[in-house]
Amino acid sequence: MATAVDQVAGGRGDGHADDALSGRFIRRLPDGRVEAQLVVPGMHCAGCLAKVERALDAEPAVARARANLTTKRATVAWDPARGSLDGLIARLEATGFDAAPFDPRLVSTEDGARERGLLRAMAVAGFAMANVMLLSVSVWAGLASDMDVTTRGMFHWISALIVLPAVAYAGQPFFRSAWSVLRRGRTNMDVPISLAVLLATAASLFETVRNGEHVYFDAAIGLLFFLLIGRFLDQRMRAKACSAAQNLLGLRSVAATVVEPDGRHRTVPVDAVGVGQRVHVAAGMRIPADGTVEDGVSEVDTSLISGEPVPEPIGPGTAVFAGTLNLSAPVTITVTARDEDSLLADIVRLMEAAEQGRSDFVRIADRLARAYAPVVHVLAAVTFAGWLIAGAGWHPAMMAAVAVLIITCPCALALAVPVVQVVATGKLLDRGVLVKSADALERLADVDTVVFDKTGTLTTGDLKLVNAPDIAPADLGLAGALARTSRHPLAVAVAHAAADGPTPAVNDVRELPGQGLEGRIDGTTVRLGSRAWAGPGEDGGDGPAADGAPELWLRRGDGRPIQFAFSDAL
Repeated sequence: MATAVDQVAGGRGDGHADDALSGRFIRRLPDGRVEAQLVVPGMHCAGCLAKVERALDAEPAVARARANLTTKRATVAWDPARGSLDGLIARLEATGFDAAPFDPRLVSTEDGARERGLLRAMAVAGFAMANVMLLSVSVWAGLASDMDVTTRGMFHWISALIVLPAVAYAGQPFFRSAWSVLRRGRTNMDVPISLAVLLATAASLFETVRNGEHVYFDAAIGLLFFLLIGRFLDQRMRAKACSAAQNLLGLRSVAATVVEPDGRHRTVPVDAVGVGQRVHVAAGMRIPADGTVEDGVSEVDTSLISGEPVPEPIGPGTAVFAGTLNLSAPVTITVTARDEDSLLADIVRLMEAAEQGRSDFVRIADRLARAYAPVVHVLAAVTFAGWLIAGAGWHPAMMAAVAVLIITCPCALALAVPVVQVVATGKLLDRGVLVKSADALERLADVDTVVFDKTGTLTTGDLKLVNAPDIAPADLGLAGALARTSRHPLAVAVAHAAADGPTPAVNDVRELPGQGLEGRIDGTTVRLGSRAWAGPGEDGGDGPAADGAPELWLRRGDGRPIQFAFSDAL
């Protein structure tokens, strides 16, 4: 029997899944099941979403399935002994939806191509609408004056020549979607939209041929133009917001330097690093995987996890996490968790769980939108039959039915409510707030007390030198000359404060992890660093160190140490 990884890879027997499709997006769960994220680009409405979930849930091997309309992704967990990923994809295709394993390398390319296609269609529809509207204004004015039938007919034919190719091109995003579900005996929201546009265009062409008084080319192309605006903006928001969690993955390393048993260094993709391997992390590089420091002393920027801007010292035995930044010196770590099992991957999974989940408002919108297509088709048919029974004739009855299809366009219900959740989640992540529950924002309205567990939660992470006016310009310039050689947040703050003043030339500058910077000027040793190393010692001096505020000390030779105090704004 093939392994779960073989099943994931599409049934191959070589035991190796494609790196792009393995790891965090297709992974083995602790209970033995396999979970995969699938891209389902054909989902356009809540009805589509429900069909995708029902199709997956109907498979005996599937333990759970959840689709998300906004991200156009479905997460499914199944028993690899009873089914395969290829079988699940085939089931979706039989239902009318193309699907593929989520590949982060292709998503941005596909999103860009889809966005450009919508933009071209919108441009064509907008150009056609503007010209047809000019012609329509002339016809409307002529109806109230003395325009003859021949001139009116000419304007109608010119409108037809503009609108027919424009509708054929600009309507493709809706027509393709509608046809893909109709040929499988199903409907979605694009079906009534396509019917409305095509029927209005066909009725207008019929009126043009018979030299009728009224045509509706402007309504048909206008509807298409505004629908394309909505579809384009929706696509743009999806591209920016639905992958908010992916921004976190930009913090991880792409490659890792593995230390072989013979001491040689070998660069491998971060996905290929296994538990127990030794990895070399140079200063200024991000740690590629969770692990324990085996050799070396340095400082690590852990603001991603702790929210604190001041780096934490690390040494042998210290636990470190993927995505954190090694600041001071090279270290060697022993990997304790693979890339997909790292703390950073867990944070991303929490973020995606919030995006994939559905709050109460989204569920209500889903239920309402699910009934839209059949209800609207019934209403249009009843309208058509009612006008016929009333003796209005087939043409007025058809126009009334088309009006029902146009007026009941459900874009706000189908798109706005789900997208709001994803956009809000992404905006909060940009501001440093991680949302890990789909209904968190709704429940937040009932919160009356908030308890913060650490100062980093409340501050911006942008440290400032607060006692610069009390420091002599020469001392500030000397400290700036040392600080500009380091990436330590406190050193960056000093360098920024001293940027406008003169800075002397300091030679032989070196950074000592956990201590500070040391150099020489005019034959004298200069230090900028911790209280114990460059200052009066742990028991000497007054200042912010007493209450835990960050500080640095500058000492020139055996001279008096000078304190540099910092604060982090709320």
